[in-house]
Amino acid sequence: MEREFYVLIEKDEDGFFVGEVPQLRACYAQGRTIDELMENIREVISLCLEASHEKDMVFPEFVGVQKVMLDDQIAGA
Repeated sequence: MEREFYVLIEKDEDGFFVGEVPQLRACYAQGRTIDELMENIREVISLCLEASHEKDMVFPEFVGVQKVMLDDQIAGA
C-alpha cells in the first residue's frame, strides 16, 4: 500500500533544511540540502509508521498552508 505524506520545510538559522510531517506526531528530520532532508524524512516516516504498530492507521487529512500578513503596528513590531 502506497501512502502519501506532505513535508513542511523551513530553513533554520544554521542553514539546515528542517522538515516536519504534520500527519505524524514527532516526525521531523533535517539535512544540509533538500535532497538530504528528503532522504532523511523518508527514513523517519518509516520509523514513525513502524512505531505506530498499526498498518491500517487513519491519518489526519493535510489541508494546506496559508500565509497570514499583519500590519507592523498590529503585530507590535
